[in-house]
Amino acid sequence: MKLAFGVEYDGTKYYGWQKQKNLPSIQEEIEKAIFSITNEKIDIFCAGRTDAGVHAIGQVIHFTTNTNLPDRAWIMGMNTNLPNDISIKWIKRVPDSFHARYSAYARRYQYIIYNNKIRSSLYCNKVNHIYYLLNEYSMKKAASYLIGKHNFISIKQSDCQSKSSWRKIYNLSINRYGHYLIIDIKANSFLYHMVRNIVGILLDIGSGKKSISWIKNIISVNKKNNFIKTASANGLYLILVYYPRKFLIPRYFNVKYFF
Repeated sequence: MKLAFGVEYDGTKYYGWQKQKNLPSIQEEIEKAIFSITNEKIDIFCAGRTDAGVHAIGQVIHFTTNTNLPDRAWIMGMNTNLPNDISIKWIKRVPDSFHARYSAYARRYQYIIYNNKIRSSLYCNKVNHIYYLLNEYSMKKAASYLIGKHNFISIKQSDCQSKSSWRKIYNLSINRYGHYLIIDIKANSFLYHMVRNIVGILLDIGSGKKSISWIKNIISVNKKNNFIKTASANGLYLILVYYPRKFLIPRYFNVKYFF
């Protein structure tokens, strides 16, 4: 039997999604919780392998098990055995053809910036604090040039394992809510550190360090740009993964979640 779970987590104290020797990871905690219920050693697969410090509201995982329990028992059992910063939000029985990563046709991230001179003590690990005033209008104009299909080799990390650097961005919006700036980006898939590199570009433009036209040059050249800064992981959230409707995978997210 193949199951899919919706997972939410605070990535602050973890070294990313992927299991690593002697380092805390989201994957290890979930696999331990599954073992405590099923007594089966199970490998789980996720929609997106988030980095150290990155959070998720809409992560999706799948695994195969011989244990047959009611949905409520799965959710309550998992959440009882998981630490408080990881929780299972929903469960879905899926066909053998479903794969949390390879069945997805798009992913959506949000990056949250706290744009205020005074830092927030409540959200210190949940947002990126930028103390200088950002011009969101310049950032919006620059972001518009990234929408569509482009070769993102200029922002590809040297340790990125993807063979192709071509990606299609469906939406990239920037909205201010008081001191909070939310960058919302949806694409077919993302290169390693791609969202954080895009945010780094937009921060340089929003601060006035770089011009809007700089972003055109970034996506027109066919080599790595060493002047791009990777933004902090703190403000990044995987919020939604999109699948063909035939799998009936739940979709939910409200931008007002944080306010």
